[in-house]
Amino acid sequence: MPPETAQQDTTESQSTRPRPLAPPPCDIEAVLPELTGTAREVTLLYPRAGQPGPGDSSIGGPLLWPADDPWPMCAEPGHYKPLDPPVRPEPVAMVPVVQLYARDVPGLVFPDDTDLLQILWCPLVHEDGRYAANPRLRWRNAALTAAGATAGEPPRPHTADEDFVPRPCTVSPTPAVEYPNWDLPEALGELLDRQFEALKEEMGYDYFDVATTRQSKVGGYPGWTQPPDWPDCAGCGTRMEHLLSVTATEPGMGRWLPLDDRASDQDETATPCWMAEADPAALDAFGHDMALGDLGGMYFFVCRGCPETPYTHRYDC
Repeated sequence: MPPETAQQDTTESQSTRPRPLAPPPCDIEAVLPELTGTAREVTLLYPRAGQPGPGDSSIGGPLLWPADDPWPMCAEPGHYKPLDPPVRPEPVAMVPVVQLYARDVPGLVFPDDTDLLQILWCPLVHEDGRYAANPRLRWRNAALTAAGATAGEPPRPHTADEDFVPRPCTVSPTPAVEYPNWDLPEALGELLDRQFEALKEEMGYDYFDVATTRQSKVGGYPGWTQPPDWPDCAGCGTRMEHLLSVTATEPGMGRWLPLDDRASDQDETATPCWMAEADPAALDAFGHDMALGDLGGMYFFVCRGCPETPYTHRYDC
């Protein structure tokens, strides 16, 4: 893509509109006052298969990339190029995973003088258990990046595990409020277990289905599929802030399924928001098509108290 085209895309890209969601079936804190103070604002991304450009926020789409910044490579010793002999280790080109412009995600706090977030990672399983690991995170100034954007295609990995290569998806950043799932303090979780059961028996819905999310998102609580593993900053020792989750699961039914993805023959007046099902014709476009091991997730964290906004990640499956 010529630099002048990339620059135009940053100002005239397709709009990313929030998705319409059903309201919660109750006031969570009125029904469960013990949760008062645990609500967090979250931006749900709702990736859908599409054709985003470098000027668009996306998952798995092309990145607006400066010509003077070498494309990230993973030089893990176990990465072998399985082509013509001699077979030998060779660095693997990382793949684009996330690109978010500040204009599309008002709830995402960017470091000073930046308005573009990009994440890439290695698409191979690492023998040390890190799996799709060694990610690279970039905070950029979109206008400056566009002015010097590369005109060529980025390198492609010589081999990849398709479980860790996202298909290009548009995103629809949608603000919401969620409550803790795995991050419920143990004592509070034990206290509420009986109330959760009573809520489901009396009202017909599950707290975890209507108040917590396990999908790709910015902010809020990590979309853990296993017990939490919050990192501490290597620089200052404080617990790091959850930046975003990239998960293998996206809602195909229930409260978090956008209203405009629901089956057209479904009676919205008779079907509770936590039971609604998706239009079967729309399901193929849901999500970035990565399994991440076994319906797992990658979770990114930052420390905003240290210079350069250091980051790290966690993975579970």
